[in-house]
Amino acid sequence: MTPEELRSDIPVLERCTYLNTGASGPSPRRVLETAVETQRAHEYDRHHEPGPYAAAGETLDAARERIASFLGVSERELALTESTTDGINRIATAIEFEAGDVVVRTDLEHPAGILPWERLEAHAGVEVRVVETDEGRIDREAYAEAVSGARLVCFSALTWTHGTVLPVRELVETARDAGAFTLVDGVQVPGQRPLSLPDWGADAVAGAGHKWLLSPFGSGFLYVREESIADLVPASVGFKSVREPYGAYELSPDARRFEVGTTNVGTHAALAEATALLEAIGMGTVEARIERLTEELKERVPEGRLLSPRAFESGLVTVGVDDPEGAVERLGERDILVRTVPGVEGIRVSVHVFNATADIETLCAALAEEW
Repeated sequence: MTPEELRSDIPVLERCTYLNTGASGPSPRRVLETAVETQRAHEYDRHHEPGPYAAAGETLDAARERIASFLGVSERELALTESTTDGINRIATAIEFEAGDVVVRTDLEHPAGILPWERLEAHAGVEVRVVETDEGRIDREAYAEAVSGARLVCFSALTWTHGTVLPVRELVETARDAGAFTLVDGVQVPGQRPLSLPDWGADAVAGAGHKWLLSPFGSGFLYVREESIADLVPASVGFKSVREPYGAYELSPDARRFEVGTTNVGTHAALAEATALLEAIGMGTVEARIERLTEELKERVPEGRLLSPRAFESGLVTVGVDDPEGAVERLGERDILVRTVPGVEGIRVSVHVFNATADIETLCAALAEEW
């Protein structure tokens, strides 16, 4: 498949200039049809043979295998979830925090990486330390000081506000040397570039399919490093969490302990199909096209208006405007879809492999009235 063929398979692109994949990526027909057909077959056919539960298990195991391969992890290390928020919460509630324990996050986290820790602060007496950043960058000395004595450290691999790529492996190593569990919000990375999650070295990585992977809402994953699984005891358990549902209570020895009960088979089959689609294009091709298009965008941004790095880091490009909320609304009236980001006087543009030079030109022509 070529980027042009992918573009022609995404219906919403016939009606608008879509530059908001960092919020939600539009699913191609091929991906959504997989979700619909999988769900249809499950409800219409599988209740007869081999039965709904066995059939669901087969479908989800096949999806797990495909998704794990795409992420470069073992199937034993992968739990299927609904979203990044879901995955982060499964970790946050699997550790027995005590009053005085320290959790560290940055000031650039999405609510998914903020609210679980605020809950622990309010109800368990946990101390939450927030590492301040500058234009999407972490001061390594301030970070090292913050993680000293911490129980858990949570940060994003790629900042949703500036599109900056953080030095994940180095940050993980610093936290691990301090004795902390490391949890990475990785949702903005898979689908943008080639990736092998174990290279980050994190104890756990949460992500979702509905952004750069172009899968529907409700498709997510939680990677837990094999060496870290046994130390985590999920707060929610069900027949999928244990070795034997009708036997003595014993958690599954692998990441399946983070799965609970019946799960939508269609969304996860769709996520598996989406990873196959991106691999058919080639992740090297995906990254190269994103880089070329972001370069075209940055060349058109006036001096002082580019809030993301000048050199390529990701498909997220934040551009300064005087009236961000109004600009998003006015662009929307012209069927150009972007978004604002909290705490930044600008709009965020998401550039994916299905975008084209014409999209960049359309955006910049409209933005000329905002600059």
